[in-house]
Amino acid sequence: MEYTKGVRFDSLGLSPEILKAVAARGLEVSTPVQAGCIPPMMDWQDVIAKAPTGTGKTFAYGIPIIQHIDPEQDTVQAVILAPTRELALQITGELRDIAAFRPGVRSVCLYGGQPIGRQIETLKKRPQIVVATPGRLSDHLKRRTVRLDSVQTVVLDEADRMLDMGFVRDVTRLLDRMDKRRNLGLFSATISREVMDIAWVYQRDAAEITVREDEQNKPDIRQFRMDVSQGEKADAIARILEETGFDRCMAFCNTKGSTERIAKFLQMRGVDAQCIHGDIPQKRREQVMNLFREGKLRVFVSTDVAARGIDVDDVDIVFNCDVPEENQDYVHRIGRTGRAKRQGVAVTLISDYPAKMRIDDIALKTRNEIVPVGFDEEGKLTVLK
Repeated sequence: MEYTKGVRFDSLGLSPEILKAVAARGLEVSTPVQAGCIPPMMDWQDVIAKAPTGTGKTFAYGIPIIQHIDPEQDTVQAVILAPTRELALQITGELRDIAAFRPGVRSVCLYGGQPIGRQIETLKKRPQIVVATPGRLSDHLKRRTVRLDSVQTVVLDEADRMLDMGFVRDVTRLLDRMDKRRNLGLFSATISREVMDIAWVYQRDAAEITVREDEQNKPDIRQFRMDVSQGEKADAIARILEETGFDRCMAFCNTKGSTERIAKFLQMRGVDAQCIHGDIPQKRREQVMNLFREGKLRVFVSTDVAARGIDVDDVDIVFNCDVPEENQDYVHRIGRTGRAKRQGVAVTLISDYPAKMRIDDIALKTRNEIVPVGFDEEGKLTVLK
């Protein structure tokens, strides 16, 4: 069923503690995906939800999970699987917000790149909710440091991305271990073949919720493209920032080497920039992310996977230093700007013919107008005819 409107949270039969937590976030009316998912999940029904990024999926499953948790029980009652540690950390933070007025509800975040001993100590505090990447949760199961035989709700967040990243075997093994669950939620921006396979095997009579990208929830993003040579990309970014004055920017690259180069060249031009990618230690990655979240870093340069889970509502501009290989990655990247009813800007830098062909294909398939821009004779940014 397709949902286009939200409903008032106080019409959903939520507990006073949950309503208080929602009000503390300044919310009265749900998003469409929350309106569609909360009632069936409250009734322990399986759910498969397709909704664009940034439409409030965490609250859509988080609210029913927190409502169902029995704080008196010290067994794991809910498991949420996420493709990356950054997204897992973000989900854990939002769940703690929802549970702010429910004392005794404990959650833990398990992911690779953090000492497993520290996570084992946290698990000894008997959390009822586990948020985890599939690989690390599998590690804990093998070590017998976590038990999943009492799990009632399982959620796969960004299911398409998780299965696309090669976690299919881990995910299916984990679902097989949680065979006493009462409901399974699949949340995804796209419903891929792999997501459909999981739904077919592991769900029964699932409520299907679809939220289309309409004018209400489609971000307002002005999209541009600029032809520059490979060596001029950092210079183009620095000049655009100087002319526009934007001070919270994300720049995406396809490779780890590109992120290092762009960040270094921007620093050489006096721009406050730092990068993250898969080879940078987790502690350093979290430091850079926190700087950006707190508004203390002007340009955050990243690969696609490393940036998953960075949820900042007021990114002024997104730069695609490389054209992404997948159309969906383009949509995810530019969706970091234009949030919270603000207008956003995205600029894609084109340095060769294959990149030009890719951006033409993206514009066609995503039905976006991507306007060519350049610098005029006076060095001013201008729209090209």
